[in-house]
Amino acid sequence: MSFLIAPAHAAEGAGQMDPGMFNIIFLVGFGLIFYFFMWRPQAKRAKEHKNLIAGLAKGDEVITAGGIIGKVIRLNEEYVVLEVSEGTEMKFQKAHVAAELPKGTIKEI
Repeated sequence: MSFLIAPAHAAEGAGQMDPGMFNIIFLVGFGLIFYFFMWRPQAKRAKEHKNLIAGLAKGDEVITAGGIIGKVIRLNEEYVVLEVSEGTEMKFQKAHVAAELPKGTIKEI
């Protein structure tokens, strides 16, 4: 009594998949992996950053992409002016604001 299927019996019972169908399934699978692991998370981060920039207001404490922490004192369409220390103002493009910090963060540092 053999526990293995004879090769001739296995070959006749299993149908061969069309190579063209295999390629289509492979490409669809690859596209889904690309979408869920690369494109979708990046689009989500971009949307969150856009909402962050749109929600900036005078008095918010932020950190820039370069690591500079400051308080927003003026805004316009493309630029934000941060007070990084008493009497020191720096101008940045809004796109370079990386995150909003909780109120009082600057005083704790």
